[in-house]
Amino acid sequence: MTPSDEILDIVDENDEVIGQAPRGEATARRLRHRCVFIEARDADGRVFVHRRTPTKLVFPSHYDMFVGGVVGAGESYDDAALREAEEELGVSGLPRPEPLFRFLYADAGHTWWSAVYRVRCELPVSPQVEEVAWHTFLDDAELERRLDEWPWVPDGVEAYRRLRGLRAA
Repeated sequence: MTPSDEILDIVDENDEVIGQAPRGEATARRLRHRCVFIEARDADGRVFVHRRTPTKLVFPSHYDMFVGGVVGAGESYDDAALREAEEELGVSGLPRPEPLFRFLYADAGHTWWSAVYRVRCELPVSPQVEEVAWHTFLDDAELERRLDEWPWVPDGVEAYRRLRGLRAA
């Protein structure tokens, strides 16, 4: 099965399931579904940052300050957050990511309910080569400097800005 064939729950504006569709169809038809974003920090408090592979269905070759992805049909946000974090970081035995907030992301081509989490990853990472073309850990100041220099995934930037606002409050 390819990522485009993965079955997703399609949800309404209140995040209630109204149907199911393959991921490729959900993307092509702009059907609202669910995603998780996990801020992974190392033992020194630095954020895992990566560049997506050029073969990604959405936002190929863009940088991201979150690991994560779509929530499968029937899967909970919490289970998807742990699964996606372990898969993308290439580790097992992570603590369960801590849920922070949810928001509805929408732009001209995409829309999804987004659940944002954080997790401490003190294990050596071996990122999934199908998902991650390059990676590093950046401190907060360096991440801020790179925001205007690198092409970032727009949904990740939106989640990051909301997370930054939550921390400032």
